[in-house]
This record gives sequence, C-alpha cells and structure tokens, in this order.
Amino acid sequence: MHSHPDLYCVFGNPIAHSRSPVIHARFAELTGHRITYERRLLPEGGFDTGLQAFMAEGGRGCNVTVPFKHDAARVATERSARVQLAGAANTLVLAGEDIYADNTDGLGLVADIERNAQVPLLGRDVLLVGAGGAAAGVLGPLIEAGARRVVVANRTLAKAEALVAAHAALAVQYGAVLAAAEPQAVAGAFDVVVNATASSLSGAAVPVAATVLRPGCLAYDMMYGPAAQGFLDWARQHGAVPRDGLGMLVEQAAEAFALWRGVRPPSAKVLAELRAQSA
Repeated sequence: MHSHPDLYCVFGNPIAHSRSPVIHARFAELTGHRITYERRLLPEGGFDTGLQAFMAEGGRGCNVTVPFKHDAARVATERSARVQLAGAANTLVLAGEDIYADNTDGLGLVADIERNAQVPLLGRDVLLVGAGGAAAGVLGPLIEAGARRVVVANRTLAKAEALVAAHAALAVQYGAVLAAAEPQAVAGAFDVVVNATASSLSGAAVPVAATVLRPGCLAYDMMYGPAAQGFLDWARQHGAVPRDGLGMLVEQAAEAFALWRGVRPPSAKVLAELRAQSA
C-alpha cells in the first residue's frame, strides 16, 4: 500500500501569484521526496483558523507570506532566534500540537544578493524600505552579512524605530550603524536598496526618492513577476541595477525545504530553470 505524500502549503492573501508550489515540487523531484504543496488563500484575520484546519488534515509544514508573518510567529510553540528577533516567521514545522517557527527570508535574500547577484554586503550601505513582517525578517541577516550601515525607511516612523531598537544589540555586535527614517527624509545614497513594502503589490509609487540610488547600485524588490515591475523600471531609469525577488523566493524556499525534509535542494539549478522559463 502506498502512503500519501506529505502535505505542505503556503498561506497568504493574495496568494494566486505564488510560485512556491512549482519550486517545492521541483525540489521534491530533484531530491527524491514525495510531497504535495498547495496555495491556501486566507481571509484577513483568518490565520489561526486556517492553520488549525491544515494541521487537522495532517499538514507537516507551511510557508507564510503577506500579511500573516507576525501571526505565524505568535502561534508558534517554539521560535528560532531569528523569529524571536524579527517577531515574524515565514516557515512553520508542524508535528502534532508542536509548531516550530523559523524565518528563512533573510537567509534567502542574502544568498540571492551575494551568491546569485554576486554583490557582497560586507562594508556596504543598505536602505531597507518598509518595516513590516518582510523587512523584520531580513534586517538581522543583513546586519550579520556585514553591512556597514542600514537605514530602515517607513511611512510610519515609529514602526521603523521599533524595528531598529529590536536589532540594536545585534548591530553593536557586528559593528553596524542602524537608523530609522521616513521615506521622504532619507539622506544620502546607498549601495543596496531593498524594497520590502507592499507598494509593488498595490501598484503604488516607489516610496523613496531616486537620490537614494548610487550609480550602479543594486535595487532589489522582494516581490517578483509583474508586481515588481514598477520598482524595477524606476531603478533602471535612474541608473541602478534592478533585481526582483525570485532568487530570494527560491533560496528561502530551499532553507524551508531543508528544515522540513533534512536535505538542502539545489536552489541555483531551480532558479536558473525558472529564469529560463520566464525569459
């Protein structure tokens, strides 16, 4: 008798655009694992109910995207150091009633910037636009990668200040300078600009001025596909090197897959395949 494949999913709203099912299916194929991976749309405020239903179906793990990353951290029975620092989680490992939360977003972002885009972060000035769950998940790994200065820019300044305060000790440990600012008040230019806001999803204008872009800097949108196009066009028009978040998606997914299955899949191969398909 054949056992059923293990069940995984990604929770979010919106979620129809997610390429996570394709990525994890390919990971499973390349590593010889049998899994089923689904998209699951949840209504606002519906994370707890949706997760409980998924666990009742025998779900073994899930990825969590906008706007539920803070919820994922809250419901966990055990949290990684990354989640404790960020207050946000994008990966849950489910075992009975136990819920282990981790955040692989920052690992994925740093891997894509340094390994795939070949832009070292050591000694660089970084602008992180946004202070929600996406930004919270990547600030720590950006500091740990050796960024010299990180400015967190957010429309609600208090949220940026809170995120900076939560990471102050880590910044001291790594010798990084941290600051918070409103988007229109950001001073100076940066080597790497990361858009971690949902402005791409809503089609809103880029929330910072083009003066933040050093000539030839890396301008990175954590979204991918059509959602990232506005930011990428803006970056290109102002002399920056644009990059979408597809590589981050693949790399963070590889970290999640390794947590769930105990093996790290060949992320570079899968990313190359996805880039070729969309070329």
